[in-house]
Amino acid sequence: MNKIAVITSGGDAPGMNACIRAIVNTAWQDDVEVIGFRHGFRGITQDLAQPLHPDDMRLVSQRGGTFLKSSRYPEFREVASAQAAAKVLDSHDISALIVIGGDGSFRGAAHLQAHWQGQVIGIPGTIDNDIAGTDTTIGFSTAVDTAMDAIDKVRETAEAMARVFLIEVMGRHAGFIGLHAAIAGAAEAMLLPELEPQPKLADMADNILRAREAFPDSSYIVVVAENLWPGGVHELGNNLSKATGVTCHPCPLGHIQRGGRPNAQDRILAMQLGAAAVSAILEGKRTIMIGLEQEHVVEVPLHLTFARDKPLDQRLVQLQLGLQGVNLASKSTTKTA
Repeated sequence: MNKIAVITSGGDAPGMNACIRAIVNTAWQDDVEVIGFRHGFRGITQDLAQPLHPDDMRLVSQRGGTFLKSSRYPEFREVASAQAAAKVLDSHDISALIVIGGDGSFRGAAHLQAHWQGQVIGIPGTIDNDIAGTDTTIGFSTAVDTAMDAIDKVRETAEAMARVFLIEVMGRHAGFIGLHAAIAGAAEAMLLPELEPQPKLADMADNILRAREAFPDSSYIVVVAENLWPGGVHELGNNLSKATGVTCHPCPLGHIQRGGRPNAQDRILAMQLGAAAVSAILEGKRTIMIGLEQEHVVEVPLHLTFARDKPLDQRLVQLQLGLQGVNLASKSTTKTA
């Protein structure tokens, strides 16, 4: 083997550049050349090739985003697109492709594998952390830090003005960022897609009113997962404001959660997985994802990463649900000797 390729696909995530660095530097130790394709799967079909050398990797680990660029390319579901990509990869004498991305990217990788003879390896890079088979994904830890920092800043003005804020976090259809941000930000409530039963508007409004009665000069923070409430966080704010008579301020964090320098945890994870992916290729592995479970690098069949849902840690769910109700309970409870 003398050439492997790498792409970053789907939504960008802090730590992708560190992963590319690990892939390039590890491969060159075994005299394996690395070629990157800009803009993900679209870049392969359009032959947007970019040779990668260790000299170019010296200062990339600190940078957020992905210097290889990324894109969403739904056209890659078509057989013709996969066949075109296979021809481009073969024209460069590439023997293996590493795909850094999330659920949709892995589906694309599996689709390509059905039409190409080379090895395909996936590395989980998504802030959503919704990939089955790995405890965490590149970018998730930094995204949680970003959300927590934003909640802390909102909390300061909310406390100063005794206001209710609804903080909307990313996560598509998964509540991992929401759960971790709610715990870290000491939120009074959270709305996640995995919660059963889902909190009702009347219950949420009642909790806000009880909190205002018990602590009239204090703040109240609700962490809300995106795409969960019909009409989004702004409509939820309108509904709660009408139900309580208290202005509930919507605050969507949006794409800020994808940006910024990756934290130490994401940089280390990215380099672990990148180096392990190259080793797996040299060992002849194919159609797998390189993940991390209980601090150990693992290899998971690629199709299993998107064929099943990844559940939230119910211990953390119960932790937050228990903690967020303590203040009101303690206010109404008189301790006796």
